[in-house]
Amino acid sequence: MYEYQQSNRYFAQAAEDIKEIVGQELQQLGATDVSSGYRGVYFSAGSETLYAVNYRSRLINRVLAPLISFKCHSDRYLYSTARQIEWRDFMDNGHTFAVFASVSNSHIRHSKYAALKLKDAIVDSFREKTGQRPSVDTREPDIWFNLHIESNRAVISVDCSGGSLHRRGYRLQSVQAPMAETVAASIIRLSEWGGNSPLYDPFCGSGTLLCEAFLRAANIPSSFMREKFGFQRLPDFDATLWKKVQREARKRIVQPRHGLIKGSDIDAGAVQAAQINCRVIDPKKVITIRRRDIFEIDEIKEQTIVCNPPYGLRMGKKGSMADFYKQLGDFLKQRCTGSTAFIYFGKREYLKKIGLRSSWKRPLQNGGLDGRLARFDLY
Repeated sequence: MYEYQQSNRYFAQAAEDIKEIVGQELQQLGATDVSSGYRGVYFSAGSETLYAVNYRSRLINRVLAPLISFKCHSDRYLYSTARQIEWRDFMDNGHTFAVFASVSNSHIRHSKYAALKLKDAIVDSFREKTGQRPSVDTREPDIWFNLHIESNRAVISVDCSGGSLHRRGYRLQSVQAPMAETVAASIIRLSEWGGNSPLYDPFCGSGTLLCEAFLRAANIPSSFMREKFGFQRLPDFDATLWKKVQREARKRIVQPRHGLIKGSDIDAGAVQAAQINCRVIDPKKVITIRRRDIFEIDEIKEQTIVCNPPYGLRMGKKGSMADFYKQLGDFLKQRCTGSTAFIYFGKREYLKKIGLRSSWKRPLQNGGLDGRLARFDLY
């Protein structure tokens, strides 16, 4: 038996700054014994919960199922140990695969080299047993394998998600410096908005926050557009149970009311991109999007405001962003009475320029940006 079969223990990769809410989400999806790890969260789950986590989680990047863990002091031992795994349990010669690796405080110092040794072990194992070898596809493989070495202890896992779960499938068009889907979902969750009040994004860009808000309000599984998952390649995959998970998730879907979610942007290209992306998941046009300068909006009262304002990257501004944020703060204070605003500052120094006292603020990375999410209660 493989390690995950003995322990029912898995690892959900997620950003460091959202591990707390990732743990909460995992528990809501049925996971138990949740504990924090480096760049992710460990959890216990049966097969049904494992499938549900991959299908419904909005926050995690991927789920790893450990096959074997061992002390690893050299590349030769990594290779020889990996050769002993029966890789035909997960694929055959006609399938493609890829390996991604990470190393920390290890005699094997380079992650790409570690991945190469594991790849060689898989290929040579097939060649020895079948006379043929499977192909590597680093873009859309049939299965991903993961190797993590920390303090000379190696863990080889199967990626149960089949690639990063942040790729929902609705983003057909984009703008410069788009927000990652998991970051947008984190903002929606941290806002505690659940579809009971209107939501507005006045800097909607390509519509990622709007799409994640709609998926949450409609209770649509975040990975409902994904055609295949890595857990379908596990030797103990239960197709009947997987269909049950999908069927029960579909029963929970509701139709949000028209106009519940609105967005706007001053850039015509962004508005067009947002409309195209939102229609992928919202064919009935519940989400309303229009081109508009935020400072021409009369008011946004008694609503939940979520937004990712420009910080120079998307707008290409060379002028004073400090003045822009002061104007934004004045707008919120004067025209948004009774609303609660959740604003993401891609460059955290602009948080001080908005001229409003935040109820709370917390770190939230987006790509390479060490940003901050702040809440403003607008009385």
